Amino acid sequence: MKDFFYGFFYPFKSIAFFFKHPKVILLSIIPTIINFSIYALIFYFTFKKVTNSSFVADGQSETAAGQVIEIIYNYLVYVISFLVILIVSYLAYVIIGGIISAPFNETISQYVEETVTRVKCPYVPFLKDTWLSIKGEILKLLFYFCVIIPLFFVNYIPVAGTIISTILGLLFSFFYNSLDFFDYPMQRKMFTLRQKIKETNSGFMFTYGFGSMAFLMMFLPFINSLLKPLLVVAGTKLYLEKINNNVLLKK
Repeated sequence: MKDFFYGFFYPFKSIAFFFKHPKVILLSIIPTIINFSIYALIFYFTFKKVTNSSFVADGQSETAAGQVIEIIYNYLVYVISFLVILIVSYLAYVIIGGIISAPFNETISQYVEETVTRVKCPYVPFLKDTWLSIKGEILKLLFYFCVIIPLFFVNYIPVAGTIISTILGLLFSFFYNSLDFFDYPMQRKMFTLRQKIKETNSGFMFTYGFGSMAFLMMFLPFINSLLKPLLVVAGTKLYLEKINNNVLLKK
């Protein structure tokens, strides 16, 4: 469990990197604004769609008991609706935000790698770099849906289906979040998706520890936009330090 908690708390450990290297803060401004705008739009339209539904009771009950029941019912509807909004917004944000902000996050990650390894990354023209970043995101999303969709149908298996799909879904989400933030240095090595998955899996408890914290941070509404650059920095550093541990890090 030591490795799990090391990965779990690693994003907090990486906060100091921003103060030691202020350029990272400057590099984070544009992707943060983009991420915040994307999430705000997704959250707004999802909230509007869900809250305008006809599930809410109209409060026309004539008895005291009926009014109490309506209040409890509406409260449950609002709680469930909020959870639905969070889940839908999270999924849409991962998909849309990941693709659009990929080139900017790649720039942050490259700066981090060059700083901690003292090795200059090979130069890649901007347009080619952008295309490779977006292509990598699309391939990861295809992998994501290839796993999530079957898990969705597992949910319909009687008795144990919901438990199995929930547990496996969470574990996969932890793994995928690590893959997502470890991806930047792996992409610069021109790894295939299969190699990226194998490399991420080799981290085992580091992977699931970091991935679980990344999942929690990305699930927080609006705050996730501010935390994403931190996860890019942490994911790059953790990958270089513990996953691809033949790299000598600058202390």
